[in-house]
Amino acid sequence: MHPTDPAPENPNLIAFIPFLYLAWADADLTDQEINDLREAITAFSWLTDSERNYLYAHLNPEQTPSPNTLKGWQRIIRQHTNELSSELKSTLVTTGLKLANVHSPRTSPSAAIKEALERVESQLGVLGRESPYHIQRQAHPTQTNERNTTKSFDPQIIKAVLEGDERATIERVKALLVQEEFDFVSPYITVRQYREQVFKWCKLLADQGLGNTAYPTEYGGEDDIKKYFAIMETLSYHDLSMVIKFGVQFGLWGMSILYLGTKKHHDLYLRPIGRLELPGCFAMTETGHGSNVKGLETTATYDQQEGMITIHTPHESAGKEYIGNAAAHGQMATVFAKLVIEEVDYGVNAFIVPLRDQQGELLPGVRIEDNGHKMGLNGVDNGRIWFDQVKVARDAMLDRYASIDDDGKFNSLISSDNRRFFTMLGTLVGGRVGIARSALSAAKSGLTIAIRYAEQRHQFGPENGQEVPILNYRTHQRRLLPLLANAYAGHFALRFLTRRFLSRTKEDMKEVEALAAGLKAWSSWNTTRTLQECREALGGKGYLSENRIARLKNDTDIYTTFEGDNTVLMQLVAKSRLAEFKKEFADINFFGMVNYIADKARINIAEKNPIAVRETSREHLLDFNFHIKAFRYREMRILKSAATRFKHHIDEGMDSFDAFNQTQYHMFKVGFAYIERVVLEQFVEEIQQIEDEASQEVLTQVCQLFALSQIEQHKGWYLENGYMDGVKTKAIRREINELCWELRKEASGLVKAFGIPEKLLPALIKDD
Repeated sequence: MHPTDPAPENPNLIAFIPFLYLAWADADLTDQEINDLREAITAFSWLTDSERNYLYAHLNPEQTPSPNTLKGWQRIIRQHTNELSSELKSTLVTTGLKLANVHSPRTSPSAAIKEALERVESQLGVLGRESPYHIQRQAHPTQTNERNTTKSFDPQIIKAVLEGDERATIERVKALLVQEEFDFVSPYITVRQYREQVFKWCKLLADQGLGNTAYPTEYGGEDDIKKYFAIMETLSYHDLSMVIKFGVQFGLWGMSILYLGTKKHHDLYLRPIGRLELPGCFAMTETGHGSNVKGLETTATYDQQEGMITIHTPHESAGKEYIGNAAAHGQMATVFAKLVIEEVDYGVNAFIVPLRDQQGELLPGVRIEDNGHKMGLNGVDNGRIWFDQVKVARDAMLDRYASIDDDGKFNSLISSDNRRFFTMLGTLVGGRVGIARSALSAAKSGLTIAIRYAEQRHQFGPENGQEVPILNYRTHQRRLLPLLANAYAGHFALRFLTRRFLSRTKEDMKEVEALAAGLKAWSSWNTTRTLQECREALGGKGYLSENRIARLKNDTDIYTTFEGDNTVLMQLVAKSRLAEFKKEFADINFFGMVNYIADKARINIAEKNPIAVRETSREHLLDFNFHIKAFRYREMRILKSAATRFKHHIDEGMDSFDAFNQTQYHMFKVGFAYIERVVLEQFVEEIQQIEDEASQEVLTQVCQLFALSQIEQHKGWYLENGYMDGVKTKAIRREINELCWELRKEASGLVKAFGIPEKLLPALIKDD
């Protein structure tokens, strides 16, 4: 018998073929393991010399089998394994014995051969126990683990749920974005060319009446800020430089005139702003003060004799920083500066200041420098602005909340400079709503690209079998599907925020401001995290500019800073949550306040009984009541802890600033816990209003995945506080895995429901 014969006739050797193939097919066995097998074979006294030499020859670490030999063994396995039942494929021993019997039915393998094969299988250890699955797949090369991707719901129904009564606006904007004029720019164009293209896009949008949507009808608008938000969100499926330019021009610049000015300003400016005939800026932030806008140093000094206001930058770091529209196109700016009348500082107010003439030349006293190339959004012309004794008329002051009368006296119905300033800022909180919704659209785009790719991209799979879509892998599902759940949760939360913003009253304005601050931070942070995961999930494809992830990732990174630094915003949220206890701080002792807060959480104490903390049934873990109670308990517990610490520092004589600084970390957590609870509650509420049964069912699973993923993210906190036992957090992990598996087949439909036009999505895998 020739030692290299791939198909020996001897049944004694046929029985060893599965073991030989396994030893070399994937190089899973080490040299030492192969030598151990050789020693085992030596002990088989019933083998003839030629049989033993055959096996030795094919277990020589220094002389691996030829490709033809390996293919020959594979052919034998394929020829005969199909004739075996699943039961007989349960071990390598039974497989080998039956192969020998099929190949030579007249000669039954002896008990000695069976014993020998069992010894070899034992020598292989874990690999030997798993190998039947490997062998079985060799016999069925077309078999994969791919799940049925037929969708059990209609994506168009969920799309209608997501769009709600904004559908007509959304479809109109999408119809514009797919026109040839809005084709994406090449990544190789210059910054100057990019900026000019973005300006042209915004002019096209203005020509379609989209820029002045929020302005009163008498100025060509529709008096519909809800529609404006829908436009911003939908535009964000396209180029984000265009979105930010659009927001600066028609939002920050135009709405500062609308909300801070009066009729004389509206008459002069709103129509040309809405038509993009008067490009402008919103000049608030200064280099030296960043988020502390109350500390701005630019001055606006009024001279009664001249009847003029002088805008001046006192030193270099008081220059306006990172101002959109400033470096190339802005002709005017809303400038925030300290008003000084007869050497009295009346706090920060807003003024309209010309920057350029209609030919684009800077006016006397105005100095502007380009901020330069940025990480992203290079289609937006950000710049720094300094003013050197620039004079403007008294009417240039935006005077809805404060004014200078004919006698040169300052007038305002709001006596406090601080309260007046924050009232002014409160009217502009819509910018945070717009940024949060724009960030969400970017996350939806990234998820659509990544999930579509994961459906198309096949990789690995059974040996010599078909490769499977990478979305079939549990790790890939874990990477993307909880983030998909976040996107849906964020959508409904931002719809709630929009409703609250539109129906806000003077009494609840502070609450709405805090909600907008928190959801802007949550949404933009979630987008940053989502796009990074999408980039990695796409592998090398995600690194290519043509597939948009890189630009989405770079362009949205600044969203965590736009309209307020996220960390600062979350502290603002925490202050709002503590505001309900503010009156008690003055006349309640330390223990009284603790009891007051504890009363709010007492309803949750029953949840910490030994049964509840260890409950692991699927019915319980998927119950929205469990999720909401867990979120509320965490929020109230953290709020109690932060308030207790804050009050303790105050009682020890620390001033409020230092006390807040000492509890800053806890305050940050208060903000997050509050926002997460709001997001979950709004998701649950929206699901309950869906009439289509299949859509409600799949979105229920998405919401369950969102809730459990958040709980898992905070499992350390729940364990530390005794709200859950280890057995429960482990069960939650298993339940998340199962939800991801169940939602895997729905993933394509769920991203399709976002309704992003095909033209705005890259063809990730192109046909050769």
